[in-house]
Formats: sequence, C-alpha cells, structure tokens
Amino acid sequence: MRTAVITLCGGRLPHLRNQLRGIELGTLRPDVHVVVALGDPAVTTALADHPAHVVEFDCTAPLPLATARNLGAEAALAAGAEVLIFLDVDCVPGPELVARYRELAASGERALWCGPVTYLPAAPPGGYDLERLAAERAPHPVRPDPGPGAVLRDGDHDLFWSLSFALTAGTWRTIGGFHPGYRGYGGEDTDFGAAAAAAGVPLHWAGGADAYHQHHPVSDPPVEHLADILANATRFHRRWGRWPMTGWLRAFADAGLAEYDPARDTWTRVHRELAGTP
Repeated sequence: MRTAVITLCGGRLPHLRNQLRGIELGTLRPDVHVVVALGDPAVTTALADHPAHVVEFDCTAPLPLATARNLGAEAALAAGAEVLIFLDVDCVPGPELVARYRELAASGERALWCGPVTYLPAAPPGGYDLERLAAERAPHPVRPDPGPGAVLRDGDHDLFWSLSFALTAGTWRTIGGFHPGYRGYGGEDTDFGAAAAAAGVPLHWAGGADAYHQHHPVSDPPVEHLADILANATRFHRRWGRWPMTGWLRAFADAGLAEYDPARDTWTRVHRELAGTP
C-alpha cells in the first residue's frame, strides 16, 4: 500500500532534520513525505535537496494546526497514498515505525493506530545518537505500551494524540479529518478522537511503532497557551457537550488564571498580571 508520512513544521528545523534522518534509517521508507511549512519559508529552503513534498501554508499565530494537518492529508491523498502516517516534527521514528503502521493498515481493519512515544531527555552536546534511540525507550506512562508486535484493541479515544498515528485513506475520509475550528494549542486531538468514536472507528495501540520525542522546554500547566486552551476547550464543549483538558483547566483555576461558572457551565479567563502569560 502506498504510504505517506505527514509532518507539520514551523521553526524547528533541527528537529525536522533528525526526523528525516530517522526515516532514512528505517527498515521501510514511505513512498512520500509531506511536510507542511507553517508560515516558515526556511522550511522550503532547507528541504530544497530533499525528496519531501512541501506544502506552503501562509499562516500566523495562533497556528491553525488542525487545518494544516488536513492540508497535509490532502497532498498525500493527491499523491496516491493509501496509508497516512502523521508524525509530529519533534518525533524521530523508530526503525520499524513506518513498516509496522503499514502492516497494520494493510490488515484491512478500519481503525486509528497509535504507537508508543518516548519523551527523550535533553540532547547531549553532540546531539542524539539516532541509531541508538532504542536504549532510551521509556514510553509515556499515560498511554498503553503493548510491546513489540502486540496490539491493544479498543482503547480510550480521549487518549488519542496526533504525535504519532496512522490510518488508511478510507478511514480518514470516514472520520472527516480534523475540525478546522481549532487554532493554537490544545483540543484538536481530543476532538479528532471524539469524531472517530462517533464514526464507529476504534482506537488501537500499536506495539512496535515506536517514536522518540525530542526534548524542548515546556511549562506545566502551559500558561503561555492559556487563551488558546480556553478558546479551544469552549469550542470542544459546544461540539460534544463536555469539557476536554480538564487537568489543565483545573490547574489554571488553582493558579487564579481561569474560573469555572457552574451555573452557566463556562470557563473564562481571569485577567491578572503574571509572568509568562500572554
């Protein structure tokens, strides 16, 4: 089955270069690698000598990540892809990732396939040794880790994340892609999982399709994304009748940055000066 890897990139060229190298080291290379450049012409320049198919998307913050993923899928489908593998730009694929995802998609089972993701520590001075990433393997504990060759079926759709997943072209069309109403950080993954569940598409955890997430600084809760998270959480609530990202919402409330009105069932921002908030 003709297979595509789809990646979004804006400003993280070193991480993208490691991903490209990881793909080269794999036991099976994709037939096409679609890279959506998020308002960053440097991405196109950097890939001038690489066989990736670049989709230039002129956009500004807050980044429309959901729309960008849909554009990447459209380009992959136009190139004849039958299997779509979405891989975050921070993720280096393990050597079996592409082959494992294609194997599972070729089984004919309509599903979302999600592989384990290991969050790497900060890179040493010489950078990551991409040929020895398996020695760092420690999949994120909140997601299942079925083990090489195993599949854990009928997982919780709320645990879906777009860091690393695969599906067939037909399943993508059944779900309908990512909802374009989401912009900036948070919400679009949970919405996609909810849409898959509503369409009767199960989520299966794919042992052996390992990805390694390169380190970058993060904050917890992500106060720099407060406005985006509140807006996207409200959009999700309107679509599905429940609140996503409740852990972050409660953390914002504890920090005095947001408040919940039970009478109106709404979350709103509390405007106060705090270093690191937008």
